[in-house]
Amino acid sequence: MKYLPQIAAVLLFLPFAVLGTAFLAGALPQPPPPPAGSLMALFMDAMMPSGYMAFVKVLEVIGGILVVIPRTRNLGLLVLGPIIVNIIAFHAFILKGEGLVNPILGVIVAAALFLLWHGRTAWAGLVRQA
Repeated sequence: MKYLPQIAAVLLFLPFAVLGTAFLAGALPQPPPPPAGSLMALFMDAMMPSGYMAFVKVLEVIGGILVVIPRTRNLGLLVLGPIIVNIIAFHAFILKGEGLVNPILGVIVAAALFLLWHGRTAWAGLVRQA
C-alpha cells in the first residue's frame, strides 16, 4: 500500500509528460485529418492554429512532473484535473462517446481519482467550513 501512490503518480506522469513533450518537440506522427465539417475538424481548426493546444501540452508536462514528485503531487493534480475533465468531455461531446472506454483513459482517470483519495486530508480544507 505504501508504494501505490507513487505507482499511480508514474501512471499519470507517463502519458502527460512524455506525450506532451513529444508533441511540443514535433516527434509525434500527424494523424489523418478528420472529415471536413465534422465536430472534431471544427474543434481542431480552433485549437491547433491558435496555439491553445501547445499551451495545454505545456501544462500537461508541468502537471506530469509535479505529480511524480510527492511533495508537489497535489499541485500537479490541480493542474492535470481540468485537463482530464476536458479529455473526457472531448470524448463524450465531440466524439459522441467514442473512446470513453479506452483503457489508457481509464487508467488515467483511476490513477487521478486514487491520488485524490489518497491526499483527501490535504484537499479537505477546500470544503471545510471556516
